[in-house]
Amino acid sequence: MIRDLRSMRSMYSIQTRASGFCLLLLLGYVWAAYVHAQDSYDIVLRGGQVVDGTGSPWYYADVAVQGDRIVAVGQLGAAAAAREIDVSGLVVAPGFIDPHTHAMNGIFEVPNAESALLQGVTTLTEGNDGSSPFPVDEHYRAIESLQISPNWAIFVGQGTIRREVIGEDDREATAEEMARMKQMVREAMQQGALGISTGLFYVPGTFTSTEEIIELSRVATEYGGIYISHMRNEAFALIDSVNETIRIGEEANIPVQMTHHKVIGLQNWGASVDSLRLVDEARARGVDITIDQYPYTASQTGINALVPHWAQEGGREQLLSRLQSQETRPLIKNEVVNLILYDRGGGDPKNVFISRNSWNPAMAGKNLAELTIEADMEPTPENAADVVFDIIRGGGATAVYHAIGPEDVDRIMRHHTTAIGSDGPVDVFGEGAPHPRQYGSFARVLGHFVRERGILTLEEAVRKMSSQSARRLGIHDRGLVTKGYFADIAVFDADEIIDRATFENPHQYSVGIKYVLVNGEIVVEEGRHTGRRPGRILYGPGYSGE
Repeated sequence: MIRDLRSMRSMYSIQTRASGFCLLLLLGYVWAAYVHAQDSYDIVLRGGQVVDGTGSPWYYADVAVQGDRIVAVGQLGAAAAAREIDVSGLVVAPGFIDPHTHAMNGIFEVPNAESALLQGVTTLTEGNDGSSPFPVDEHYRAIESLQISPNWAIFVGQGTIRREVIGEDDREATAEEMARMKQMVREAMQQGALGISTGLFYVPGTFTSTEEIIELSRVATEYGGIYISHMRNEAFALIDSVNETIRIGEEANIPVQMTHHKVIGLQNWGASVDSLRLVDEARARGVDITIDQYPYTASQTGINALVPHWAQEGGREQLLSRLQSQETRPLIKNEVVNLILYDRGGGDPKNVFISRNSWNPAMAGKNLAELTIEADMEPTPENAADVVFDIIRGGGATAVYHAIGPEDVDRIMRHHTTAIGSDGPVDVFGEGAPHPRQYGSFARVLGHFVRERGILTLEEAVRKMSSQSARRLGIHDRGLVTKGYFADIAVFDADEIIDRATFENPHQYSVGIKYVLVNGEIVVEEGRHTGRRPGRILYGPGYSGE
């Protein structure tokens, strides 16, 4: 009897404690709901599929924005907001960061940068391929005065510096010239450059020794910058170029980015197997080397890409003089033919399309084979070389070159160090026949390479387009959907997003981006640019603030 009474008291005690715990738990939920109800935000994105930029699996959550920051991510209940947006069924991701653009071409004419924002890109970086504005602080003041929609940052171009100090001569720098160039890099880093870029494929970068680049890069290292390089060659000498890039990073002790990594020329396709192996081996021994890439099998650059570098020494006038010489013209022509057959020309003049020609706009969209026929010649590489010379004499042109290996594109994209970039300008809508990458790179990855082909998962693609570049470029508090970060956000329909721009009809905006926030302001709403321009200068790690 006594034992039964004790048992009953024990059960009663347990039930009482359990009831008390449940009551406390219920009160906790009520209190949490009350607290959230008292919260007041500027914007709440409700019920989206958050892909936060880390590469981790997606999850459902609300995202709250106050001012220019993300202030809460989670189940926010009845939290009040000045603006609530139902994003159920949509992906909420960090705004995309483009680590390689040529947006100086167009940003002052098109400060809204619709071609970028309508892909979800919220940050553009300029000064690539060794060519940049200088001085950096004057350029930043011009951008701030303009007011643009995306955030903006630049590298200092080694080619720009060398041209200022040495010109376009093929020679080594003197000690005095070297000291002056190093001081220019130092000033640029103090004024907020992200790092130093090279265009070793272009004049005058191509005339620069590896040792000179290492010395200049060491200055950028002192300020926490990176080295980003258009390598010397992406065709027959690709592996030598990768080894040089690795050496620069190793000896200058600087983080390195092989920019727009690709394999050009049919005979070279497949070489990414070796280039990526070299990257992995370098990383294994402590070299901080990464990659970026645009998702296309064609490149775009000046028509001079078909002309040997030695013929371009000294600038345009000397090149024209060599083209008129009975001695040097045949030598140049022979090399142009080889470049059409085995390099940028992809083996046939029909693979080279004129994208922009200021002195003869009618050429835009036509390939070298068509232009050769229009000149009453057979479309052979030899005759196409003569057409190239005519274009150069007229004033030059920009061209699209279809010569990149598609399997290499896939292989490079899968590599864990690869970020996504566009390598594109911000052209005036409807002008010329540009490469479609400026309108479609990021949407193409999400639509074609993720949804249609499964080359990447959605989470990995978003990581490559956001936090990967933020970390590499030294951009803080951006590139993730997390509390405390700047509210640069892209909201898109994963089932709809795709690029529309093609090589035949490039002036088409991507579709599927529903909302874009830059620094907490809505710049794209229901797929349309709002006209707002809240973009900011993102200063590099060496910025002195003076």
